[in-house]
Amino acid sequence: MKLIRFHSTDGRPRPGVQRADGTRLDVSAFGGDYDESFFGSDGPGRLGRWLVDHAGECPVVPANARLLPPCARPSKIVCVGMNYAAHAAETGAKPPSEPVIFMKATTAITGPNDPIVLPRDSTKTDWEVELAVVIGKRASYVTKAEALDHVAGYLLHNDVSERAFQIERGGQWVKGKSADTFAPLGPWIATPDEITDPHNLRLWLKLNGETMQDSTTADFIFDIPTCISYISRFMTLLPGDVISTGTPSGVGLGMKPNRYLQAGDVVELGIDGLGVSRQQVKAYQPQG
Repeated sequence: MKLIRFHSTDGRPRPGVQRADGTRLDVSAFGGDYDESFFGSDGPGRLGRWLVDHAGECPVVPANARLLPPCARPSKIVCVGMNYAAHAAETGAKPPSEPVIFMKATTAITGPNDPIVLPRDSTKTDWEVELAVVIGKRASYVTKAEALDHVAGYLLHNDVSERAFQIERGGQWVKGKSADTFAPLGPWIATPDEITDPHNLRLWLKLNGETMQDSTTADFIFDIPTCISYISRFMTLLPGDVISTGTPSGVGLGMKPNRYLQAGDVVELGIDGLGVSRQQVKAYQPQG
């Protein structure tokens, strides 16, 4: 099942599903949003069973409806850094001996086709296509063997990063990762039955039509069970939390000379089975 959220004509976010033929159904009548409560109570399974009897009663989502992030704001986004050997090499880093983890503010989350807004004083905003995982049940000190049982689904993430803030301003990476609009998610969450092997998915990113990143998750340094198990040693993962599993080579930081996003650029990215997203880059505009 593919879970979507969309902006309704009354201005409220609504949950939906995308069917195999591409049509989208409004499943508001099922009750609730795609949040911690939903994922923590086998929401995808309950929704699937409900649809067997009620799909015919669900309104079709208008084709021009704005897609929202497919999960309501989670308690946290945990990212895994330098999880592809080629990406570590292009940034001048040695492959890590254990997962490098950092946080990304949930206020950075936007829909899959919403603009990326360059933050004030930004000079080095970069792109990163990533496979993200949505946690389906509380995870604390889980083993690698148990880890995939805690996955509710998979989704596409652009881990937008301001490299000057991240690297040159001291402290932790989080401030280079957390500007508003720096976490486009979606278009949908694919439940595990939709993804045959999350460790063999092609992921790619284009900038203004030019391919920047093109790799597969087979090149992970640390696989998904390892990442979930490792992170759960240091914090409790709650239903709905997002883990982003790292980006392959081809980021602007790794180019010689470096190349970064400019206002007017268009970023397109995708992962097998998880759809495609598109973001136009815009300059920061002071509010008021």
